[in-house]
Amino acid sequence: MLQVSRANNLKIPKTLENVSGNLNSLEDKVAVKQALATANDKRFNKKKVIESIEKDKELEQINKIPTNANDLMVITVVKKLGAYIIAITEKSPSKFRGVFVNRMQNLSLETLEILLNANFIRIDSEEHKKEREEYQKDAIIKLKMLGYISMIAENSNCILMRQYKQISLQIGEAINLIAAWKKSDDERWRKRN
Repeated sequence: MLQVSRANNLKIPKTLENVSGNLNSLEDKVAVKQALATANDKRFNKKKVIESIEKDKELEQINKIPTNANDLMVITVVKKLGAYIIAITEKSPSKFRGVFVNRMQNLSLETLEILLNANFIRIDSEEHKKEREEYQKDAIIKLKMLGYISMIAENSNCILMRQYKQISLQIGEAINLIAAWKKSDDERWRKRN
């Protein structure tokens, strides 16, 4: 950065910073979009523009978490869902901490715990098969409850719409994987008997 000193001389830096990437701030990008909309006589919705410009940093962070080859795919998905929820709710307004944030975090962690319990049950008897099915059903119920609370949290401006959409996608994927797991268990049980 060039500066003018009191002696009106330019102080030229000896080294220049290596800057890569986009230097425009979010406010700069919004201002440009607003100017373009005004010039073209179009409507301008600042909230939607901000949401479209912002990248989901939390999701990018969560996608970097390595998958464990020893875990079931559904367990990995629920782990990432829990990490995503914890990451996005850190920035939620404090007035929602007791209402939505704790509940969403707890439901995601409880779902993971239930799935881990289900995974440790061997299907070697009818009783164990029913116990595992019960855990799987409980996990689906917790995920559906998490989806509902996420919807209310989004309506209350606790989380952003893009975050709610991402949570919904991950919940849907987890429920589908649990259903496939249950179907696989049923097929193995039928072949065994």
